[in-house]
Amino acid sequence: MTLRDELEAAFGAGRLRADVPLAPLTAFKVGGPAEWMFEPRGSGELQRAFTAASRAGARVTILGGGSNVVVSDRGVRGLVLRIRGGDIARVRDGPVRADAGVTLNGLVRWTISRGLSGLETWAGTPGTVGGAVHGNAHFQGRLIGDQIEAVGLISPDGTLAEVPGERMEFGYDRSRLQRTREIVAWAAFRVGQGDPASLRVVARQSLRFRKQTQPLALPSGGCVFQNPDPARDILPAGVPPSAGALVDRAGMKGARIGGALVSPVHANFIVNAGGATAAEVRALIERCRRAVRDRFGVTLRDELIYLGEFDDVG
Repeated sequence: MTLRDELEAAFGAGRLRADVPLAPLTAFKVGGPAEWMFEPRGSGELQRAFTAASRAGARVTILGGGSNVVVSDRGVRGLVLRIRGGDIARVRDGPVRADAGVTLNGLVRWTISRGLSGLETWAGTPGTVGGAVHGNAHFQGRLIGDQIEAVGLISPDGTLAEVPGERMEFGYDRSRLQRTREIVAWAAFRVGQGDPASLRVVARQSLRFRKQTQPLALPSGGCVFQNPDPARDILPAGVPPSAGALVDRAGMKGARIGGALVSPVHANFIVNAGGATAAEVRALIERCRRAVRDRFGVTLRDELIYLGEFDDVG
């Protein structure tokens, strides 16, 4: 059966859409359309849709909140599963379980309002639970994987398995999902007890820090590069292990290609200053990478994820 046949057999006509613009659905506001898009309602539909697409042999791309990604100007072939929304619940006075499509901000607000501590510092983090698990989101030296007790993972054959956090292979910007074809259905987060008023103070501090240090006024995908690893990257004396500092000291802060601009606020952010294309963003990223390599001998690794096909500009 074709992808259309499989999805319509599972969900009826009208849910699968063709040629859907993706730029408005991403933080960067660049890129072409999805060949096909389906928006599952909850983890049950996600499981069925992923299984149906696998049976049809379709290439599947997961899109959550649209942060941390650059979509090709040519769009994305195959099926885009856009995962948004879902449920949050506490499991028997233990962890808080949130579906993959729940926004991190929504999860933070839910826990704070119930006097549950542990996630308040993640206030202001863009994207969804699923995306945060996939890339092990980080903020001020903390990894969200350290807060995760278990994850519900769907395999291409439709099997849903509960995987303990210690088996997720969490590392800096890394999880097992980057080597498998599994997708996140839900994640369970460890929480403690706290005073809602005190938790809100911490959340506001995190929000204030982001506003002071990140270019939030213009569209951006988030940090472009991973910070160097002192264990594997040899840095010149006096140079901090910071991708933003390296790009800045390489003279690239404020550099521009078309509508893509290295932010004057934080050099590890490229912003869409108006009418940028994905190709311009990619070209500016590679210019920054070359400048840092030529100046410091360090090759920066991508933190952003590219969706779709791009020309080689390395």
